[in-house]
Amino acid sequence: MKKRVTLTFPRRTVQMPVTYRLAKDFNIAANIIRAQVAPNQVGKLVLELAGDIDQLDAAIDWMQAQHIDVSFASREIVIDEDCCVDCGLCTGVCPTEALTLEPETFRLNFRRSRCIVCEQCVPTCPVQAISTNF
Repeated sequence: MKKRVTLTFPRRTVQMPVTYRLAKDFNIAANIIRAQVAPNQVGKLVLELAGDIDQLDAAIDWMQAQHIDVSFASREIVIDEDCCVDCGLCTGVCPTEALTLEPETFRLNFRRSRCIVCEQCVPTCPVQAISTNF
């Protein structure tokens, strides 16, 4: 099972090796989507966690016990098909190839299941056809 979460670290726990502990103690794979962590400051980490459902729940409970705020990502990328001009600029920045151009028609194809909501495509779109539903 996979879950996308945003972790907010208080200053006192920002030095904790969370992704290492998730892998070692809970057998959870943590794909870091975005990170903003600096010493002695509040940190934010967006992760996609993958593993057994019981282990995921135990890992989330452990993080909350460490005073790490865990919020579940509910955002999705939205493409306004009426506004999109199928230029393909977004396909060049998409790290998971969720955005591709159809070879025959040169129309934009969005595979939501591959999207990790990294939002790199949002500022790249010249006509603002891509946004998040947040």
